[in-house]
Amino acid sequence: MKKDIHPEVIDAKVRCNCGFETDILTVKGKEVTVEICSHCHPFYTGKQRFVDTAGRIDRFRKKYANLADAKK
Repeated sequence: MKKDIHPEVIDAKVRCNCGFETDILTVKGKEVTVEICSHCHPFYTGKQRFVDTAGRIDRFRKKYANLADAKK
């Protein structure tokens, strides 16, 4: 194997918006924040819960607004 081509793997703390925290090995950074995890996702909990879809749609529209204007 080639030397010095692999990213550094570090211990990181993952935090969910629901408050759940866990430690994992990752190359992303020391702290990782996620919107939804297995402790709050409806598939795993069996409870119906609405996820903030309006915020996601607004972010999508904001991100790709310039592309729609450029095609016109």
